[in-house]
Amino acid sequence: MPNPLFQQFGGSQYGSMQGMVNRFNQFRRNFQGDPRAMVQQMLNSGQVSQARYDEAVKTANALRSFLKL
Repeated sequence: MPNPLFQQFGGSQYGSMQGMVNRFNQFRRNFQGDPRAMVQQMLNSGQVSQARYDEAVKTANALRSFLKL
């Protein structure tokens, strides 16, 4: 089963884990605003379902644990 986080940031388009990390760092540098407020707004508007949010939180927590953040 493909890694959903890897796919989210371009998957094999970037060819490697380092490519994914570079893409994420670019995203982080360009992101503006309050991420929590943005996610809450997306939940409230129905743009993101609660199930999709819960899945993303689970993935983020696994990644945080893996990276020891």
